[in-house]
Amino acid sequence: MAMFDLDLDQLRQYRPTVAEPADFDEFWSKTLAAAQDFDLDPTFEPVDVGTPIFDSYDLTFSGFGGTRVKGWVNVPAGATGPLPTVVEFLGYSGGRGFPFSRTVFASAGWAHLVMDTRGQGWNTGGPSATPDDAPEAGFNHASGFMTSGLDDPKNYYYRRLYTDTVRCLQAAISNPLVDASKIVVAGGSQGGGLSIAAAGLASYAGIELAGCAPDVPFLCHFQRALKITDNAPYSEITSYLHGWRDRVETAYQTLSYFDGVNLGRRATAPTLFSVALMDATCPPSTVYAAYNFYGERAGGQPEKSINVYSHNGHEGGGDYQTQAKLEWIGRIFG
Repeated sequence: MAMFDLDLDQLRQYRPTVAEPADFDEFWSKTLAAAQDFDLDPTFEPVDVGTPIFDSYDLTFSGFGGTRVKGWVNVPAGATGPLPTVVEFLGYSGGRGFPFSRTVFASAGWAHLVMDTRGQGWNTGGPSATPDDAPEAGFNHASGFMTSGLDDPKNYYYRRLYTDTVRCLQAAISNPLVDASKIVVAGGSQGGGLSIAAAGLASYAGIELAGCAPDVPFLCHFQRALKITDNAPYSEITSYLHGWRDRVETAYQTLSYFDGVNLGRRATAPTLFSVALMDATCPPSTVYAAYNFYGERAGGQPEKSINVYSHNGHEGGGDYQTQAKLEWIGRIFG
């Protein structure tokens, strides 16, 4: 894949017009307030995964609409807390898998919470997946989740998933193993988009995050992405509008409530992004749109930086970025 998007100097200055609904804040305030009608009821059940290095817990909490959402929590063996904590969200099609599938942050001495992704997980497998059982799920969408409920922001799939991320933070804070003053959200691709969403929505729930680390984030600057890439999952929206020709304006209006550019504007936590200049799945201009506007409405501009991988596609920085995150999060946690 060649460098198909804007050149790096242009990307650094890229501040596009991204539609934001007049009732954006009201929409999210009401959505998260309604979620409080359901008892969070977080449970952390110890699980034996056959390793003496980590203690693992099977997390369950009530997400959007009361759906019981799963997750894993790994901590260094014998830890009693409170520990600095990384809350990780997952890429498209991924689920929480097995408790030993992701251990790098617990290896650093921190608590590591991995949230399952409702309705997804077909590329991961593992026990006890989370269903997308809300009545809003509806019908009449293309393959995958990008167009589920796209006719109305109240019905859209990512309304449920974004709400789950905030409820997950609330569940994390409820656990004595977690230091509520030292929580960083992280993830790649869809997980990066969810990290930005969680950082933007945290203030609605009175949560102050210590940091946000999105890698090659998805779900940002939808209109730009649909113009310049044919790659999935964005292509699911194109396929939908290919048939439903009369729903283009409705679709874009719905997506504006979930755009990482608009959510990132409201984030207050320091951030470390990453971008890959040959990424045709999450084009660099969409990542830079979110990065350049990140924290704009936070009052004081949060500290932010972005690592650029010039000759990589959607794999991004791989272990190089993992090393960079470990160092950056370590500084955040002090």
